[in-house]
Amino acid sequence: MTDRKPLQLRLPTNVKAWLEAETAKTGASMNSEVVRIILAEIDRRALPQTAKA
Repeated sequence: MTDRKPLQLRLPTNVKAWLEAETAKTGASMNSEVVRIILAEIDRRALPQTAKA
């Protein structure tokens, strides 16, 4: 990623606490964890949806 722009993000307290716990487990920065989660969601949404019975 070469075109990076700062983004101020307001998170609910419980979401920030969860994110901090996740980063403590993985050793990742909060920024990289947020990017990882967003990219995973983009990939998930790009997959063909399976038929629900």
